[in-house]
Amino acid sequence: MFFFKSKEIPLNEFFPEGFIDIHSHLLPGIDDGAKDLNDSIALIEKMASYGIKNFITTPHVLGDLYPNTPEIIKGKLEEVQNELKKRNLTDISITAAAEYMMDEQFSIILEEGNILTLKDNLVLVEMSYFSPPNNLYDILFQLGLKGYKPILAHPERYNSYHKNFKEFTKLKRAGCLFQLNLLSLTNNYGREVQKTSEYLLKENMYDFVGTDTHHQNHLQLLKTIATKKNFSKIENLLHNNKKFIQ
Repeated sequence: MFFFKSKEIPLNEFFPEGFIDIHSHLLPGIDDGAKDLNDSIALIEKMASYGIKNFITTPHVLGDLYPNTPEIIKGKLEEVQNELKKRNLTDISITAAAEYMMDEQFSIILEEGNILTLKDNLVLVEMSYFSPPNNLYDILFQLGLKGYKPILAHPERYNSYHKNFKEFTKLKRAGCLFQLNLLSLTNNYGREVQKTSEYLLKENMYDFVGTDTHHQNHLQLLKTIATKKNFSKIENLLHNNKKFIQ
C-alpha cells in the first residue's frame, strides 16, 4: 500500500499556486453544468479544497439548446460572485467566458462580434464529437480574420479523429491551440479518448488544461489524477494556465 501511496501527490500540491481553470460549467441553470446557485457554490468550494481557486468558467453556447448570450452569462456570473462574497469566500476569483460550438449559429455570432473571450483574443471553441462541421477550416479562418485565436476544447474527445491523427496536425497548422480535459487522463470518457490524449501529450500538441467540471462526480474522479506520473506529463501545461492571471 505504501508503494502506491508514494506515487500520489496531494491535490492542493498537484495544482500550482495561482493555477486557473479555463474550462468549467459552474454558472447556475444555463447549461448541463451546475443546476442552481447552491450547486455552483458547492462545486467551487470543492475545487477550492483541491487548490483550484481561480476560474474562467465557460458555459455552453450551443444553438437552440443553450442559447446563452453575453448578457445572460454575465448576469449569472454576478449571482455567483455575490453569493461568494455573501459566504465570505473571498479567496476565490471567478470570471466567465463561453465554450462556443462551431456551428451555423456561431458563424452569426462571430459576424456580429459578440464574443466572450477567455483573455484578450483567446476563444474557447468545440465541435461535434462525431463529425466536424463541413466548413470547419472556414470558421477557423474567419476567427483569424476577426483577430481571434481559437483554443479547441478537449481535442482528444473528437471520435472522428481517433483513427486519423493527421487531422490534429492540420488543426494546429490552422492556428488552433489545444486544451486537454484533465479527466481524459482517466477512463472517464473511454479508452480511445484516453489513448488519444496520451498521443497528443507525447507529441507536445497541448497548450492548456481544463477540468471541464459539470458536477460532483467529475470532482470525485478528478482526485485520481494526482500522481507523479501525470504531473510529469502536464506540469508545463499547468503553468501555462497559471499565466492566464498574469
